[in-house]
Amino acid sequence: MTRAAGAFMFALTLTACGSGAQELLDTAQFEELQRNTTHARELYGTIVAKYPGTPEAATAAERLRALDASR
Repeated sequence: MTRAAGAFMFALTLTACGSGAQELLDTAQFEELQRNTTHARELYGTIVAKYPGTPEAATAAERLRALDASR
């Protein structure tokens, strides 16, 4: 299993357990630190879509803008 696939499965497990937006945000930030920006973007997008109006969604949207600006 690739690292990205493993991280994705980890994120799915967290989501399936009802762990919520904060855990997804933590995972996305970890992926970003690991320079796996593709997966970080996916997770940030999930947070924005699934948890609109939350502080985590605001942070995720901010990180998406920053990642887009760095392209």
